[in-house]
Amino acid sequence: MSLLPLVVDLDGTLIRTDMLHESALRTLRDRPWDAVRIPYWLSQGKAVLKQRLAQGASVDASSLPYAPDLLAWLKLQKAQGRQLVLCTASDMSIANAVAAHLDIFDTVMASDGVVNLAGQNKAAALEQRFGRAGFDYAGNSYADLAVWERARRAVVVNASADLATKAAAQCEVERVFAAPAAGLSAWRRVLRVHQWMKNLLLFVPLVAAHLLSEIDTLLMLTLAFVAFSLCASSVYIANDLLDLESDRQHPRKCTRPFASGVVPAWMGVLLAPVLLAVSILLANYVGSAFLACMVVYFLLTCIYSWGLKRLVLVDCVTLAILYTLRIIAGAAAAEMPLSFWLLAFSVFLFLSLAFVKRYAELQVQMLSGKEKVHGRGYLTSDAPLIQMLGITSGYASVVVLALYLNSAAVLQLYRTPEFVWGAVPVMLFWVSWIWLRAHRGDMHDDPLVFAVKDKVSIVAGLVFALVLVSGTVGWSW
Repeated sequence: MSLLPLVVDLDGTLIRTDMLHESALRTLRDRPWDAVRIPYWLSQGKAVLKQRLAQGASVDASSLPYAPDLLAWLKLQKAQGRQLVLCTASDMSIANAVAAHLDIFDTVMASDGVVNLAGQNKAAALEQRFGRAGFDYAGNSYADLAVWERARRAVVVNASADLATKAAAQCEVERVFAAPAAGLSAWRRVLRVHQWMKNLLLFVPLVAAHLLSEIDTLLMLTLAFVAFSLCASSVYIANDLLDLESDRQHPRKCTRPFASGVVPAWMGVLLAPVLLAVSILLANYVGSAFLACMVVYFLLTCIYSWGLKRLVLVDCVTLAILYTLRIIAGAAAAEMPLSFWLLAFSVFLFLSLAFVKRYAELQVQMLSGKEKVHGRGYLTSDAPLIQMLGITSGYASVVVLALYLNSAAVLQLYRTPEFVWGAVPVMLFWVSWIWLRAHRGDMHDDPLVFAVKDKVSIVAGLVFALVLVSGTVGWSW
């Protein structure tokens, strides 16, 4: 059997993403003034749109989420002497970058700013070049049925069973490469459900004021928790979509659903505004003050994603503010006054945790042999300074706690306030422990997520709670 040329599609086939979608997201992030021109470019044709979006943004072909099974098979076909052709509706500049990186394709065919090489246009171009049934074609979408109609054989990649059946009606199916399953685990990671634990900070003002017995307030805070969590998920999705390149260069973040291509980017584009709309409806029911806090959180997070995360030190201060905003929002939902001591303690503690997060990332990049963190303003050589700033901030939070324990407010809340002083050494130990683990390279990307899974941190938290309860209940001798 002769080895006819094997033509391979790019978007959704060779790579588990769509470069048109990614180019649009990159334009929105890096050139928002150009994003408003997208409807005008589209009116001139898809080929023009793709060329315009591809201009001014270089593609790192080495980090794209390639389909590993298909790529391994293509390399085997190449070794057997088969001619490989990359034929894609993406712009020629993107196709050339991919072809240069993989170095397995003999020919590249792509959209050129005039012709959008998809569907019937692709089918006609391939038939003209290789003749009818003079090539085999690997594709993934219903638009590829027009190509398979003129091909000798089909290679169906990352597609549904229905598409595979329809492809078999057009020509013989040579291979089928199954799509990665986007199950419950993938969607849980899309929403970052584990990050919702941060939103338990909404309950801190109620706990600090010893008002957990207020059932109505507790229920309202629970609704506020749901609203804030959905809002946070919409932000996480937007952040992941705008940070695809950086995530793909990170040892752990590269497995995130959008970065790895398990969940397509367009689904995130649709899901994020839906989650945000639902969260706003719930927040409005909780109260206008809480809604205002949540809107500030959302806007500040968007600004962080668009630019502040790339500014040295500003990113960590912003993260500390975002953590503290949860406590402020909790007080607003419960209609409680904010304590100066609680705010001061929170800012210093969360600033320390923000530095932990950044220090952990620098440690990972340092071990990878990199000098600069992609998408951030830090050098890996900044790690010792970040460590020093973080430890100082953590100890400053303990100083604030100690000063608070000497205030008049403690006498009103605790029957035996001298017992509460036991919280100080517990906090000193925990801050030191977190930084020790970070120094050893054992820290999770998010220290709060690490804390709820770390046995020592859990024990420290229980002891801290026991100390506060002892001071509240009091003891008789």
